Amino acid sequence: MLTLGLWGVDRGGMWRDEAVTFQVAGRTVPQIWRLVHGVDAVHGLYYVLMHAVLAVHADEVVLRLPSVAGAVLATALVAEVGARLARPRVGLWAGLLYAVNPMVGHYAQEGRSYALVAAGVMGATLLLLRGVERGAWWGYGLVLGVTCWLHEFAVLVVLAHGLSLALARVRGRVWRGWGCAAGAVLLSLLPMVVVSRAQAAQVAWLRRPTGETVAGLARQFFGASEGVYWVCLGLAVAGLLAGVAGRRRGGGAWKGQVPLVGVLNGDLTLAGTGGRKGQITLAGVAAPLVVVPPGVLMLASQSSPPLYVDRYVLYALAGAPLLVAAGGEWVAGVAERLRPREGTPLAPPNPRPHSGDRPEAVGPETVGPEAGRKAPEVEWKAPASARRPLRTYSATLLGLLAVALVPLQQFPLLQQDRDPARRPDDLAAIARAAAYGVRKGDAVLYLPAYTRNTELAYPGAFRGTRDLVLARTGDVSGTLYGVEVPAAEVRSRVAGVQRVWVVADRAVLAGRWTPRNPGERAKLDLLQREFTVGGEAVRGRTVVRLYVRPLSPASLRPPSLPPRPARW
Repeated sequence: MLTLGLWGVDRGGMWRDEAVTFQVAGRTVPQIWRLVHGVDAVHGLYYVLMHAVLAVHADEVVLRLPSVAGAVLATALVAEVGARLARPRVGLWAGLLYAVNPMVGHYAQEGRSYALVAAGVMGATLLLLRGVERGAWWGYGLVLGVTCWLHEFAVLVVLAHGLSLALARVRGRVWRGWGCAAGAVLLSLLPMVVVSRAQAAQVAWLRRPTGETVAGLARQFFGASEGVYWVCLGLAVAGLLAGVAGRRRGGGAWKGQVPLVGVLNGDLTLAGTGGRKGQITLAGVAAPLVVVPPGVLMLASQSSPPLYVDRYVLYALAGAPLLVAAGGEWVAGVAERLRPREGTPLAPPNPRPHSGDRPEAVGPETVGPEAGRKAPEVEWKAPASARRPLRTYSATLLGLLAVALVPLQQFPLLQQDRDPARRPDDLAAIARAAAYGVRKGDAVLYLPAYTRNTELAYPGAFRGTRDLVLARTGDVSGTLYGVEVPAAEVRSRVAGVQRVWVVADRAVLAGRWTPRNPGERAKLDLLQREFTVGGEAVRGRTVVRLYVRPLSPASLRPPSLPPRPARW
């Protein structure tokens, strides 16, 4: 995961969300505190963390390093959960599958909180297992609480963990300990919930999830390419069925043992996925994790303002490789069970078997005509315990080979994701386009105001320009992009300007979307009525356009001749 995370991490450009992290983290802690009271409360703790990180060195690579570290930690925790609930090779396979998932790699290289949240959720899941075993819940509550403050929708994992405990039919003592820890986390989140509800307008652009949304998320979880998706989905179903069959049968296994029980009789029980009463199982953890948080958020988005975005539930992806690895273990167990059991002939330990050997193999000592004839050799077979390690290592290596094919199948996707053009926008490209035409002293308008994000992220491209309608900067006003003058004052600010550079959303200039803010409409109306386009550069969804005032007829009239001098 570390190699994949660092591969192409310096892609040479931030997109708008990363740029917000970059410019907000550069403010003082009191300024961040003031900001989150009006906007982005769900990211407040992350901004403070990044403030400390970027204080060391403020650039794009350092901006993304915490996400890389979060993805590496999440990978290790996924492997540990798989090894603890099944066996080491299941954990190894699950960790590798998590690491090579394109969605994980995408957010491992993004300067936002989602990779850290995924690591926190897996850490809380591991501490959940410890709490069930030992009754210690303070670590679970602490890690989960910090994770939820990194992003409040991580709280949905509480429902997944509760379902895991219900499936395990744990005792009342466990319920009480978990309930106290989970309750403390929920209480600690109440201030964020109250503040963030007042900021719901930030996500007004979201749309209600549909069946295509569900199918798209499944593709991201189990494999973006066609072949990988169907194979991994099939293995995940096998792993889930093995767990369900094990639950019905009440099967269990000692730690480190995952034998396949009754395959030839149609029993799908995989010890380690189907446990006894009070025992949390691999399927019992992975299935709720992969289903409950996205499902609850999608359902909630049907009857209320939509809240679902796939990155909000990135942490749920960890359940998918765990189920796939469990299915792979089931397949390996089937293959091992169906393999012929003949042992390898070995030489007897002594030239002549001792008298304790089987009579049919040794027989009485021969005399008479048969004397001197060589006694029949005894065929020794290696015991099953001697053959098992070789089979185990072979299955593990075959599993690793199969996992290694996944990134090879998805390599084009992984490579494309390192291209800045694959992000929603590339502010560095927009800044380069502006720097090519903008000169010192030129006037600039941002339409809508959030396109000022480019200037905040790459101020060098706009150094010396005049922001025509900016009244107060973001750090002073406690906003993301600053406060602009009222609509009535926009005209007076633009009056007398002969040329103005506009950094704008293409949809606004094309008329596909009209901002509701009166100030934004006033800017757009002035540009359409009083200016003409003098040139433009398009970069994705953003355009850098030069507007000039057309020459009036009076200005086109030739200058009048001076009067003739009077004759003397």
